[in-house]
Amino acid sequence: MSVGIAGITNVALCHQAIQRAFAREAHLPGMAVFYGPSGYGKSVAASFAANKFDAVYVECKSCWTRKAFLEAVQKAMGMKFGKNMSDMVDQIAEELAKSNRPLIIDEFDHLVERNWVEIVRDIYEASQGTILLIGEEQLPKKLQRWERFHGRILDFFPAQPVSLVDIEELKKIYAGNLVIEQALIEKLHATCKGSARRACVNLDRIREFAHQAGTGTVTVADWGDRDFFTGEAPRRRIA
Repeated sequence: MSVGIAGITNVALCHQAIQRAFAREAHLPGMAVFYGPSGYGKSVAASFAANKFDAVYVECKSCWTRKAFLEAVQKAMGMKFGKNMSDMVDQIAEELAKSNRPLIIDEFDHLVERNWVEIVRDIYEASQGTILLIGEEQLPKKLQRWERFHGRILDFFPAQPVSLVDIEELKKIYAGNLVIEQALIEKLHATCKGSARRACVNLDRIREFAHQAGTGTVTVADWGDRDFFTGEAPRRRIA
């Protein structure tokens, strides 16, 4: 994982979420929730944290069945699939308890929408392990529907909008040694509206512009009236 990625805010927050649950007192619950809008870099942060903690990482898919979810967890653990879902839950829980590895479940909203959260609670209860759930901005509110599940959550960690400092770190990856005027960085930051993904796209656009212009420095004047990527479709130009 790149040093630049390691330095951004949400990587640190994701690391903190796992560390908080992992180092908890024995009588405290062991699930944490890392949540926020799409584009805030939650999955990238989770991937980095998974490497740091040797965690089991699973990214849920919208088309999965409960069995497919359990198979994905067992595959990530390097285990053979159980005979049935009950066996699979027991095997997963046993391995988590024995290995002491955290379990990271990304895109957890897909399980919530299908009312499958109890299968994760079963894994937690049987293992008493560390589980990090990652999802969209409304995930904490959605989980309130399941009181017994909600009561097993140690803490909620909201992902933060990309900051100017984060953009400087991301610039090391997406724009290399290119010198970008601070005023242009600030203009880019305002356009991204908190999205780390859009910041990366726009940094790459600046890099490509500099490459085509044959320059190592890009200022606001150089960039002119060129558009930044905002996620919105471009307006039709009238001749």
